Amino acid sequence: MRHIISILIENESGALSRVAGLFSARGYNIQSLTVAPTEDPSLSRMTLVTWGSDEVVDQITKQLNKLIDVVKLIDLADAPHIERELMLVKVTATAPTREEIKRLVDIFRGKIIDVTPLTYVIEMTGSTAKLDAFVLALDNTHIIEVVRSGSIGISRGEKGLHL
Repeated sequence: MRHIISILIENESGALSRVAGLFSARGYNIQSLTVAPTEDPSLSRMTLVTWGSDEVVDQITKQLNKLIDVVKLIDLADAPHIERELMLVKVTATAPTREEIKRLVDIFRGKIIDVTPLTYVIEMTGSTAKLDAFVLALDNTHIIEVVRSGSIGISRGEKGLHL
């Protein structure tokens, strides 16, 4: 089962390394990882996506809670949540294909954020499935480069990850 673990962690050097080290030492895989400071500059929020049974993820969260840098964590898969990912795609966009690419971007509610005589850079946000579908809809010969942020998530309602 896929789990999205959201972690409040002290914003100090080595904190990310300790979390990644915990996963690699136990042979667990991290599918995606994003980290950024929160409204409190002393804390960062880490969103980590991994796969495993409930027992394996329970063990992971217990081990994470033992790390000194970890302030608090939740598994977003346990409750209703909102999840998004950001993707930038650079494609070749010559005269014959420009309109077709623009239509596709509009259908997927993306934005063309850079235009050159031969390329477009497209910004797309949404679920992982939506971004995968957009890449599949593009003619593979037009794709120059794809950059994805990995998933981020937040719980719905009044419940949140804060001190």
